Amino acid sequence: MDVNAKNIRNVAVVGHSGEGKTTLVEAMLFNAGAIERMGKIENGTTVSDFDEQEIARKTSISLSLAYLNWKDVKINLIDVPGFYDFEGEFISAMRAAGAALVVAGANGSVTVGAEKAINFCLKAKKPLVVFINGMDKENADYPGTVRALQEQYKGKIAPIQIPIMNGEKMTGYISVIDGKAYQFGAKGPEETAVPADYQSELEEMRSVLQEAAAENDEELLDKYFEEGFLSPEDTVTGIRKGIFNISVIPVLAGSALLNKGVINLLNEIVEYVPQAAERAGLSATDLKTNEPVSVECDETAPFAAQVFKTAVDNFVGKLNYLRVGRGVLKTGMDAYNPNTGTTERINSLYIVRGKKLDPVSSLCAGDLGAVAKLTNTGTGDTLCDPAHPVQFEDIHFPEPVLSMAVSATVRGTEDKVFGGLNRLAEEDKSFRIRKNTETGETLACGQGEIQLEIIKRKLKSKFGADAEFTTPTVAYREAITGTAEAEGKHKKQTGGAGQFGVVEIRFEPGAADGVFEFVDAVVGGTVPKQFIPAVEKGLREAIQKGVLAGYPMVNLKCTLFDGKYHPVDSKEVAFVSAAKLAYEDGIRRARPVILEPIAAMEIVVPEQYVGDIMGDLNKRRGRIIGMDTAEGLQVITAEAPEGEILTYATSLRSMTQGRGRFSQHFVRYEQAPDSVLQNLNK
Repeated sequence: MDVNAKNIRNVAVVGHSGEGKTTLVEAMLFNAGAIERMGKIENGTTVSDFDEQEIARKTSISLSLAYLNWKDVKINLIDVPGFYDFEGEFISAMRAAGAALVVAGANGSVTVGAEKAINFCLKAKKPLVVFINGMDKENADYPGTVRALQEQYKGKIAPIQIPIMNGEKMTGYISVIDGKAYQFGAKGPEETAVPADYQSELEEMRSVLQEAAAENDEELLDKYFEEGFLSPEDTVTGIRKGIFNISVIPVLAGSALLNKGVINLLNEIVEYVPQAAERAGLSATDLKTNEPVSVECDETAPFAAQVFKTAVDNFVGKLNYLRVGRGVLKTGMDAYNPNTGTTERINSLYIVRGKKLDPVSSLCAGDLGAVAKLTNTGTGDTLCDPAHPVQFEDIHFPEPVLSMAVSATVRGTEDKVFGGLNRLAEEDKSFRIRKNTETGETLACGQGEIQLEIIKRKLKSKFGADAEFTTPTVAYREAITGTAEAEGKHKKQTGGAGQFGVVEIRFEPGAADGVFEFVDAVVGGTVPKQFIPAVEKGLREAIQKGVLAGYPMVNLKCTLFDGKYHPVDSKEVAFVSAAKLAYEDGIRRARPVILEPIAAMEIVVPEQYVGDIMGDLNKRRGRIIGMDTAEGLQVITAEAPEGEILTYATSLRSMTQGRGRFSQHFVRYEQAPDSVLQNLNK
C-alpha cells in the first residue's frame, strides 16, 4: 500500500476508564486483518496493553500505537488510558492525533472521561467522533446517552445511525444518511429492510442530520432551502465539513466486546475523519528568522517531526514515538534537534503495533512511527532538516499535584533508585523528580496515587530497584514573638589551658533580612573584637534548630551587648559554645512559636461542587479569597496551610468525580495553632 498524507488518519481513542477503548482497538485491528484473533484484557493478550503493569492491573497506563489498513487507508490508532492519573498520556496523544474517537458507555449519561475528552477537543479544535459502546449490556440506553450528549453539547451532536434493537441487544443499525438498514452477520453487516417501527424515527433524524449538514456550507444551505432535503452525497459533504470545523460531532454505537458495529465505525472513520493532509498547520518557530510559522503537511517540504512520547524498551532501548509534520524522514539521514542543539543519526525507523515494531525505510508527512536509540532526544523535542531548522511548540504537560518523599529501601542502592526514577521521568513527562532544598528530601511528584504506585512498581521491574514512598515532611519554621535577654557561659578547665567565654545577648523578632540579624553592641571591650565573629558563628549554627520541634529559626535579631573573657583561657570555641547556650535559654523565654507554610490555591470546579469544596477547605483551615467564572466553571482562589493539603489532589478528585483541578504555590509563613505543635511532638 502506498502511504501518503491523503490516505492517513491519525485517531486518538479516548474516554473514561473502563468504557472499552482497548477492546474497541482490538476489534478494529481484527476486522482489518491486522491480528488473527481478538485478545482479551482479562487474559492480558490485547495488542495495546502489553506492559506487565497493564496486564496485572487489567487497565491501560500508557498510550500505545497500533496501525491498520482499511479501504486503502492507513489508520493510526492511539489507545489512551482513561484514568485521571494519566492525563499526561492524553496530552501526548492529542498532540499526535488529527482527530479523537471518544468511547462512551451506553449508560444514559455523559461520563467524566468522555466529558473531559470532548471539552478538550472543542477547545483545541480537534475533530472528534463519539462511539457509544456496550450496546450488548443489559439496560444499555442509547437514546438516553444521545440525549445527555445533546443536552450538554447543544447543536453539535449528530447521530448518524439508529441501533436496531432486539429486546436489550443491538442486532443491527440504520444509516441515517442513506436510509439503509444493516443486520449484523457472521461476516459483517448485511443490508436488510428498514423495520417499519423505525421508519418515523429515521425520517425525523434524517431531517435533523440534513439540517446540520446544510449549516456547514452556504451552497448546501441554499439547496436545502430550495429543495427541502439533501442527497446522501451532499449530507456527507456537509457533515464532513462540520466535523472538520468542530461544529458537528457524529455519534455511532455498537459493542466492541461482541465486535458489533465496529466495521461500520471503520467505514465512518475513513469517510469522515480528516486526512492527515487536511490537518491544520502546526505552530512552530523558524529558527533562521526567529519568526512563528505554520508547518503544513507537505511531503515535498524539508523534513520536520515532533516526539510525542518516549518509552524505555528492554530490548530496543530508548524508543521515541514521533509524528512527521512535513517532508519525509528516512533511515540514514541526520536530523537536527533544536531543543538540545545536537544532531542525531536516524539508524532505525519503525511503524508500531503495540509492542511489535515493524521496520520501515521512511515515514512520510502525516504519519506516526518510532525511532530507536536516539541519544539526546526526548518527549516534546523537534527533529528537523539541519538546513531548514524549525522548532515545534512545546507540549504542555499538567503540573504535578501530589508529591511523596522517596528513599531507597536498601541502603547503598540510592544511585540505582534515583537513576531509575529519572529514566521513568523521561517516559512520563507528567511525573517529575525534584529535591526539596528546605527539607533535604527527594520528592516523586505526579498526578495521583495510582500513577506514583505504578512508577514504584516499574522501578522494581525495569531497574531492579526498591524504593519507599512516604508522606513528605512539611517545611515548618520557628520564630519568637517576644523579647528576652540571656547569658551564656562556657567554662572548661582540664588542667593546663582552659576554655572561658561569657556572652549576654538580647533576642527579639525582626531580622532585617527576615531570617537572621546579628548586632554588635558591646562597649568597653567586655568581649574582645577577635571573639565577636565566633559569637555570630555560634548563633548562626544554633538557629538551624529551634527549641520547640527542631525546625529552623527565622526572623531573629540577636544583639550582643555584654560579656566576659579571660586573657589566657578565652578562645573562639568558648564563645561559639557560650552563644549557643544563650540561644537555648533566651529563645525559650521569648515566647517561641511554630510557623507553617501557607499555599495559595486556585481550584477550578463545576458550580454544583462549590459548596463541598468550601466546606472541605474550612476543615483544612483554609481561607476563601475570591471566586470567579471561566469557561462555565467556578474558579475559587484560596489559601491553606501546606500541611493540610498534602493529599488534596486525591480528595478533590473524590469530591468532584474527577471534574475538579487545582494548582498551588507557596506564599508565606504564618503562626500555626497549638494543635500543630502537639501533632509534631507526638
